[in-house]
Amino acid sequence: MNRPLLVIAPGKEKAILRRHPWIFSGAVKCIEGDPQEGDLVDVVDARGQWLAAGHYQNESIICKVLTFDADEVASPIEEILRRRIHSAVNYRVILGFFGDERTNVFRLVHAEGDYLPGLVADWYNGVLVLQAHSAGMHRLMPVLAELFVHELQTRYPLRSVFDKSSATVPGGGVHDGVIWGEEIAENDVLENGIRLTVNFYEGQKTGFFIDQRENRALVQQLADGRRLLNCFGYTGGFSLAALKGGAEYVETVDISKKAIALCERNVELNFGAEVSHRGVAADVLEYLNTIDKGDHARSFDFIILDPPAFAKNHRSLQQGLKGYRSINQRAMEKIAPGGLLMTFSCSQAVSKEDFQTMVFTSAMNAGRRVRIVRQLPHAMDHPVSIHHPEGEYLKGLLLQVE
Repeated sequence: MNRPLLVIAPGKEKAILRRHPWIFSGAVKCIEGDPQEGDLVDVVDARGQWLAAGHYQNESIICKVLTFDADEVASPIEEILRRRIHSAVNYRVILGFFGDERTNVFRLVHAEGDYLPGLVADWYNGVLVLQAHSAGMHRLMPVLAELFVHELQTRYPLRSVFDKSSATVPGGGVHDGVIWGEEIAENDVLENGIRLTVNFYEGQKTGFFIDQRENRALVQQLADGRRLLNCFGYTGGFSLAALKGGAEYVETVDISKKAIALCERNVELNFGAEVSHRGVAADVLEYLNTIDKGDHARSFDFIILDPPAFAKNHRSLQQGLKGYRSINQRAMEKIAPGGLLMTFSCSQAVSKEDFQTMVFTSAMNAGRRVRIVRQLPHAMDHPVSIHHPEGEYLKGLLLQVE
């Protein structure tokens, strides 16, 4: 079957030849045919030489490439997806994620890192949550569900496949819900021996921020005897790790009352009602202004900043960096001398260099001496393709503030 063609302008094919999975509209000389959002298209150079095939998008990233293999492109799309899914599952088996008695929540497909641009799949103790970030992948959701069931069901106790793409597929009109198996809205999972309740309809991302698992384990290791403030704490992953690690006192701050309610539920699920924890529904920057004032003044020697993406794209980069500087400077001003600050950016548009420069500026403005203790990437179930360095979206630093 003849597919629409994206014809690449002369000299603009270098990134494609390096197997970068994104093709930008500025590289396209012309389009032959009438591709619709999500259609599979072929990509050729100015001489008509085939380069790749992928999903068409009516935006700046005009195509997300599924294959650069001229032999593979002759296969049915189902076969290409089957190979990718098998490889992704096998990678997690090799790393020991399946069968880990202390952790049963992890990423099973990490988009470009598993050569499936536009698709995320997360395993939540027998519930598989799929999230499409392109119309092309969402159009394939029934096929994907069938392939995952075939790959997993005979070896692992798969109970349900959930589509959570309403907030991520361009154009809207998508509804979240179960597409295979049992109707499950919530499920209990284990991370590093800590129990968590995850709500698939109301939770952010696919339900939980799985990418921070190894960094939460580090908090558990360092928290003994400390007073910890978890900012943008969501449902309390870092707070639970700190309490598990013997923290003297923990506060979780998030602007969402629903998130704080679920955080407190998770705290009680693990530690009972009398544990030394307080949940606060408030704006983080405003709250940081108050922690050393009034009748309830508190000091903290461990602060965690894990905000949402302040810079969604390069157009908003400078404004996003300004937001990161504001919260980091305020945290550095408030933290006890010698305290630990764990700070993150999950903005793909923010480079490691941008992030570290922002931290330097925050330290200078706060008038504090700061040393870098450790770089903090996302967990190893979030692999990054060497052809797509942008996949290393999470930047984090563990700092000591003198």
